[in-house]
Amino acid sequence: MAPMLQGPVIYVCITCKRQGSEDSTLDNEPRPGAQLAAATDCAAAETEVTVRRLRCLANCARGPSAAMRCNGSWTYLFGGLDTADAEALVAGARLLATAKDGILPWRGRPEILKRGLIARLPPLDFEEADL
Repeated sequence: MAPMLQGPVIYVCITCKRQGSEDSTLDNEPRPGAQLAAATDCAAAETEVTVRRLRCLANCARGPSAAMRCNGSWTYLFGGLDTADAEALVAGARLLATAKDGILPWRGRPEILKRGLIARLPPLDFEEADL
């Protein structure tokens, strides 16, 4: 069984290219996703937010990509991100952590997390009450 998370987690794809670009990244330059991960690490310093790097979020057409979740919350996937969006990711993760219903509120959500939303996925134990 996977360990329970203690706070909000942001998963950043380190293999992401820039949206619509060819794979022309020089060998000595980190990919845009890796740059986003590094910027998000810096933005999350001294907060309760954990940043985890991973190799693919399968959102290649709209990269760089990141996802966020907390215990019992919905999981959110975002695309079209840039290093300038690192603080917005951390702010969104912190907002999600305070959501009583596990849904990232629209009000107060940074703009990039509104227009860059790709999907939201329910928690594993989710059951729709009124179908």
